[in-house]
Amino acid sequence: MNSRAQHILRQLIDTYLATGEPVGSRTLSRLIETSLSPATIRNIMSDLEAAGLLFAPHTSAGRLPTAAGLRFFVDTLLERRELTTDEQQTIQTHCDASQRSAPHILDQATRALSGLSACAGFVLAPVISPTIKHIEFVPIGDGRALVVMVDHEDQVENRVITLPPGLPPSALIQATNYLTARSAGKNLDEVKSYIHAELQAGKTELDEVAARVVTTGLAAWNDGHSQLILRGQAHLLNDVRAITDLERIQKLFGLLEQQETVLRLLEMAQGAQGVQIFIGSEHELFSGTGCSMVISGVPATTGKSGNNIMGAIGVIGPTRLNYGRIVPLVDYTAAVVAKLLG
Repeated sequence: MNSRAQHILRQLIDTYLATGEPVGSRTLSRLIETSLSPATIRNIMSDLEAAGLLFAPHTSAGRLPTAAGLRFFVDTLLERRELTTDEQQTIQTHCDASQRSAPHILDQATRALSGLSACAGFVLAPVISPTIKHIEFVPIGDGRALVVMVDHEDQVENRVITLPPGLPPSALIQATNYLTARSAGKNLDEVKSYIHAELQAGKTELDEVAARVVTTGLAAWNDGHSQLILRGQAHLLNDVRAITDLERIQKLFGLLEQQETVLRLLEMAQGAQGVQIFIGSEHELFSGTGCSMVISGVPATTGKSGNNIMGAIGVIGPTRLNYGRIVPLVDYTAAVVAKLLG
């Protein structure tokens, strides 16, 4: 593709990304600083259409980029702009780690991305195993109990467990005292390993029923998976113009709630350096949804990349994203989160 055709393709796609409407040769002739006539521009657009980079919707004489055209644009022609000082400050302020927990940092990073990009922002991170301050079993009736865990930052989490039949009230007290004595200052993984070893060796004063309560209570915290924090879903509905569009977005919302999708998103960020862009049907997750995703891995240690990531961060929006602005937003936010959690 010669430079003249590239220039026309870039201007056409820039205009489309701004308006969402088909772009005609007369519009381009007014926008491009060149002596090319509308007829010449039409000929070049026809060549680009023949190459599979543009197509003409039946309702308009203008052209729209195909998925292949958008891919060529982001890989070859995209002009990535620098974030303003205000944008950088907004992200840093939202993610400020001062007296805040890691979950709060991740949640605020997601909100900042969603607000600045006008898209759905997401953060994908491992479930953090905090240092435990207190664990307690509270009976709630119907053969169930609430397992209350307080971490070192006074964050409280609850899980509901099913109790063994015929459990005496004293067993819950015994289980609480046993866990409290052995969990203080340890994270959940350390507590599980320590108590499992004690139970296996029979070196505990717990009776059989209380031991089952302890085992069930610890198993309720299955922290081997990643969590997905998604904010700004309403932004995905802004471009909905038909019932079919709404159904596609609703389908995407459903997929994003599945643990399998979370794991696949993490795989997409693994093994790649920098920001990745998935346009429409390039990935089966977005096939038929009219959406794209910009995603970056969050390094597990500041300054490292590649496979050494602890999660991912990004945005989901329509295929006509402002990629030149979104890419640096995602890249910068990933770096800020990595620094604060590193």
